[in-house]
Formats: sequence, structure tokens, C-alpha cells
Amino acid sequence: MMKPAISKAEEQFAKIKKQDVKVLKGREKAKQERAKKTARLRALRLAKEASDQ
Repeated sequence: MMKPAISKAEEQFAKIKKQDVKVLKGREKAKQERAKKTARLRALRLAKEASDQ
């Protein structure tokens, strides 16, 4: 009788773990996009400052 409860709990745990992995990948992707945007804006600012001098 305990087997079904344990296997159901393990299935739920596996499902939650997969969701966590997806969330972490999404956060990492967003972080990389922000870093890329920041680098692009920094390069534009530095180029403008160089042309102003």
C-alpha cells in the first residue's frame, strides 16, 4: 500500500525538478540578454564619448 504513495511522490518530485530546470534556464537566458544589451549600450556610449572629444 505504501508503494503507490511513494512512487506518486517521486513522480511529483521529478515533475517539480523539471519545472525548476526550465525556470533556471529562463532566468539564465534573461540574464545573458541583459548583459548583451548592457554591453551594446556601453559600446555606443564609449563611441559617442570618443567622437565628442
